[in-house]
Amino acid sequence: MPEYAILILPSANRVYTETSGELLRAELAVFGATVLSTPVAEIGRSDIGGAGYVTFTTESALSETDVAHLSNLSSAYVLFERTGELLRPLPLRPTAEFDSDLLTIQKYTGKTNELFTKLLLNLTVLATDRPTALVEGGLSLLDPLCGRGTTLNQAMMYGFDATGLDVDGRDFEAYEQFIKTWLRTKRVKHTADVSSLSRQKVRLGRRLDITYAATKERYKAGEKRSLSYLNCDTLRTDEVLRRASADVIVTDAPYGVQHGSRTQEAGLARSPRDLLAAAVPVWTRVLRTGGALGLSWNTNVVSRDELVAILARAGLTVCEGGAYEQLAHRVDQAIVRDVLVARK
Repeated sequence: MPEYAILILPSANRVYTETSGELLRAELAVFGATVLSTPVAEIGRSDIGGAGYVTFTTESALSETDVAHLSNLSSAYVLFERTGELLRPLPLRPTAEFDSDLLTIQKYTGKTNELFTKLLLNLTVLATDRPTALVEGGLSLLDPLCGRGTTLNQAMMYGFDATGLDVDGRDFEAYEQFIKTWLRTKRVKHTADVSSLSRQKVRLGRRLDITYAATKERYKAGEKRSLSYLNCDTLRTDEVLRRASADVIVTDAPYGVQHGSRTQEAGLARSPRDLLAAAVPVWTRVLRTGGALGLSWNTNVVSRDELVAILARAGLTVCEGGAYEQLAHRVDQAIVRDVLVARK
């Protein structure tokens, strides 16, 4: 049986580096069950030459298409084919419409690790009826709690249209400044417009709308992508967006009350549990049939069973068992993060 080894990409975050190998094992299992042409088995951890690897076997050799998919594993650094004690590198070509600094430049307290964001997005896309979109692009992504836009930026890398919502005006302004500056610096052909966001003559907040293309040739040919950031409460999602307009919903939920959402009208804080119970049905109305929702959260605030019940009541089918239940990991002393993926 062919044998392979993946050198684990080191993260700037020491805690995430310690857990990324286990997350990569679970992510690889999902890739094997969804888009690879050959079954993946014997997924394990190994130290080779003093470095950490994820190892696995397949029934038949990986095809070029298989390698293209595996190139998008969140923490894959180098993929090797193993022959005895020898390692032969297989070229990885991750889907990347833009330079990686789109994901890494922003530094701020509370930023979700970009490798984890990619893992969460990968698992969600793989649960849809278009799992090959990881290499083909063309999906529409929604992050209804987008903060300063890490998920939106990863969607841009994959060639997806992206929409984010967040009620925090400071996050909206920070992302507006960042993405406009980045697009200008990289000389990406685009248009950007900031306007008022209203519904039935009631002002909800502001909106940023960007149209762009990875190259000037694509822009001229009309092969454009859209990026929108709506500065409004997430419970307005189904009012400001068309129903069934999102292929994937991907979001990192608030980790505690100190990160909770606030309505602009009443200024009332919602606990993460209350927020998710109220918001998931609203988000689901914007998700198309065949799409999927991926959610990460702090298990110290909401239990897995509670969240599964919330998703089920919204009409979603949670992916359970196997790799989907091997994604919990520690972020810090107060946060143990887990992932749920559900299909519509």
